[in-house]
Amino acid sequence: MKLTRRLAILLMLGVPSLAMAASDIVVHRDPGCGCCEQWAAQVHRQFGRRVTMIDDQRRAAFQRAQGVPTRLASCHTAIVDGMVFEGHVPIADMKRVLAQRPRGVKGLAVAGMPIGSPGMEVPGQRAQAFNVIAFGSGGETIFARHNS
Repeated sequence: MKLTRRLAILLMLGVPSLAMAASDIVVHRDPGCGCCEQWAAQVHRQFGRRVTMIDDQRRAAFQRAQGVPTRLASCHTAIVDGMVFEGHVPIADMKRVLAQRPRGVKGLAVAGMPIGSPGMEVPGQRAQAFNVIAFGSGGETIFARHNS
């Protein structure tokens, strides 16, 4: 049996989920934002996947199109396996929501740029308390609390 035929059979038998798990992570950021690069490097290390950064002059429109509530805005918006992650969301929270896929949750957000959140570590600065907010058709709820 030819290799291409074998691959086609494997894809029909359910390997697409493996292909999806290995897809790139796309991050739309405010052009030139350095903390976004630091967050993306942590995501790359912990997910083991390529992270593609897009300097997006029209990111506010992208956020709206993805359903990110305006009050939860930050400096970057990432799409991972069909879910939306706004701002400096801790990777453990990302992995947990991706595994659970709660009904009515489109994504997670950390509003602003709190010191001590992933990518916003500042030596000598005390970490700020922040919440990770789940958002989507089910409304907004606190998904996790950090540094409280």
